[in-house]
Amino acid sequence: MRQLSGSVREFGKPAVLTPVFVVGEVIFEAVIPYMIALLVNDIKAGCGIEVILRYALILIVMSLASLLFGYLAGMTCARASCGFAKNLRHDVFYRIQEFSFSNIDRFSAASLVTRLTTDIQNIQMAFMMIIRTAIRAPLNLIMSFAMAYYMGGSMALIFLLVIPILAIGLYTVARITMPLFRSGFPKYDALNESVEENIKGIRVVKSFVREDYETEKFHTASENIRKIFTKAERILALNSPMMQICIYGVMLFVLSVGSRQIISTNGQALDIGQFSTLLTYSFQILSSLMMLSMIFVMITFSAESAGRVCEVLSEESTIRNPENPVRKIEDGSIDFDDVSFKYTSDAEDLVLEHINLHIRSGETIGIIGGTGSSKSSLVQLIPRLYDASEGVVRVSGRDVRSYDLEVLRDSVAMVLQKNVLFSGTVAENIRWGNKDATDDEVKHVCRLACADEFIDQMPDGYETHIEQGGTNVSGGQKQRLCIARALLKQPRILILDDSTSAVDTRTDAKIRRAMKEYIPSTTKIIIAQRTSSVEDADRIIVLDNGKIDAIGTSEELLASNRIYQEVYYSQNHQEADEAGISSLQEVTA
Repeated sequence: MRQLSGSVREFGKPAVLTPVFVVGEVIFEAVIPYMIALLVNDIKAGCGIEVILRYALILIVMSLASLLFGYLAGMTCARASCGFAKNLRHDVFYRIQEFSFSNIDRFSAASLVTRLTTDIQNIQMAFMMIIRTAIRAPLNLIMSFAMAYYMGGSMALIFLLVIPILAIGLYTVARITMPLFRSGFPKYDALNESVEENIKGIRVVKSFVREDYETEKFHTASENIRKIFTKAERILALNSPMMQICIYGVMLFVLSVGSRQIISTNGQALDIGQFSTLLTYSFQILSSLMMLSMIFVMITFSAESAGRVCEVLSEESTIRNPENPVRKIEDGSIDFDDVSFKYTSDAEDLVLEHINLHIRSGETIGIIGGTGSSKSSLVQLIPRLYDASEGVVRVSGRDVRSYDLEVLRDSVAMVLQKNVLFSGTVAENIRWGNKDATDDEVKHVCRLACADEFIDQMPDGYETHIEQGGTNVSGGQKQRLCIARALLKQPRILILDDSTSAVDTRTDAKIRRAMKEYIPSTTKIIIAQRTSSVEDADRIIVLDNGKIDAIGTSEELLASNRIYQEVYYSQNHQEADEAGISSLQEVTA
């Protein structure tokens, strides 16, 4: 509660005013039955119409006052709870933005979505009940009991007998249901993950006609949630009959004992006005206890949600800025000094082992290796997406951990294997590299990335809308747009992580030539599966199982390195075969 209360902030005033208005509402509600009892007694004593009208005026004023306080409480409660939820979403989202990749690896994307939506919605409902209903119900209970005792004397003490019974019952229900709720929310994560995966891969699902399989998978996840929460709700539902039995038992007692007192004492011990008011207070006590039961259910349900949200808020990023960070990067030189790396501290195997490497500023470096050779892991250490487990990574002669994170990452542009475009126009996506870039600058980098070839063919050119994830452009087009975005940044270091795999070799060569001319002083690291993408690099690094197997030019590696030789000749024989088939077809034609 202490951690979550920090998200109230500017909505603290309505949050405080809500209980104040609730107190006013409850006071008038508690006094109204007492005034009615006085009216009944005066009518019984034979009062005139002027007395009745005076009571009527008082009751109307008190009812309107209670209504006004209730309305104000509802308004301030809605404003406070909705504002609190907005701030809490803001805090959780901003905390996620600060996470390192290691932190994000701890939470699935579906789990974070659930926490930002369902869990915060549950917390909002609980907060709304806490500042209004949780104040109203016990206060109304106390006021009603006090007035019932004042009007009915010792008869009202019967209400105290049900409190231990209800307390034991509610405690037992809570102990049983909390573990069920705790195990249920991960099922929500699995459901969201199933939906997210299906929507992202809907083209693959349809092309393989796997709709039935995906439907069954969703049904299984949904059924798991239904079973757990049905079981929990079935237990929580015991609250209502338990309340009903206790309270209506008390009501029967009040009716039978009160009626007997009125008849046997001829209204001396208890008159009609007191008795009717006592019944009214009994109903108010019943209503308050039912409200308390609802509060209990909601807080029990949302307690696990609060824990899950606090888990995100409490997560500290594994990568932080130093106390006095360096805010300027002089050049694009890179050094790996005996660097080893693993994704988690408790992992048994190292992903990278004893990497020693010096890259001069402005140099073009190719990286090649088989699947799982840790090519992407190596380059992710440069902008501190992860920190090295052992050794030191340096940029411009300084440990990357000494730089301001924003300065470091702003100096490094990465085009990752999984290219991501965002919903918006083509120009807006390109300007991720530089939000202040002119139209001419945007068009220039698109020409360098050979993206202008297809952008000019689009219906609205650079104002063409890109769907979320870039689903309305091809893989090669998406790659070229992402390369243009990186070039617009004009970084000290440019990393292309297999980012031209979906374009033809001619376009690949044009892009590399344009980069060499446009950003000659930028250090360029090109990860590729095909040797033609790196053969004109200043040096090529061959990685094998997280270790550097060899470093050299394409000619040197062809002469001495078995891994490079196998890759090169297998690809070039295939290209030669394809070229031969093409020539044969031309001759035949």
